[in-house]
Amino acid sequence: MPLTRNQMAARAAKELVDGSYVNLGIGLPTLIPNYVPDDVSVVLHSENGVLGVGPYPWEGEADPKLINAGKETVTVLPGASYFGSDLSFGMIRGKHIDTAILGAMQVSAKGDIANWAVPGKLIKGPGGAMDLVHGARRVIVVMEHVAKSGDFKIVTECDLPLTGRGVVDTIITDLAVIDVTDAGLVLRELAPGVSLDDVTAATGVPLIVDGTPTVIEVDA
Repeated sequence: MPLTRNQMAARAAKELVDGSYVNLGIGLPTLIPNYVPDDVSVVLHSENGVLGVGPYPWEGEADPKLINAGKETVTVLPGASYFGSDLSFGMIRGKHIDTAILGAMQVSAKGDIANWAVPGKLIKGPGGAMDLVHGARRVIVVMEHVAKSGDFKIVTECDLPLTGRGVVDTIITDLAVIDVTDAGLVLRELAPGVSLDDVTAATGVPLIVDGTPTVIEVDA
């Protein structure tokens, strides 16, 4: 069975390294802090100027002035700091963010990512994604494997406006975990009950299978 959104977030959380600085994109990536392993401590960065973001507030305890880049109310952990967007993007562009985890509408076989605009739909702007995919030392995409329309999201070439070229390192979907390498897309893990044929049929490019893919351990 395909992974749920919570299970995808739990799998992505296993990619986090103790002591790292991490930026989480809006949408599905914001679920990841709920599943960070107990032996891993990360510092969450929000590009609107917060370092040390904590979990979502309980109902009735939200501070409307304390929000993340997605305009969601959040909490902060002891030692958190606040600063302007200029310093925040200086951190990103200066490569002080270890990992960025983002959603996407398309990822290409070469690691290109399109995640900020759909032609014909109203958008507010590109946000910080263009800086993040070039400034973070590692970029992980978490997304559904196939679009609601049935179209491939993992494609030979993106036909949506690009956020960055050749920047994605790992793709985590509801069907599989895939690494982007110089040789191509390498299938590493399969969701429980999902076959290689299932993933191949749902992917718009050939996948490299090096040995037998392991099964994703579902904790959520």
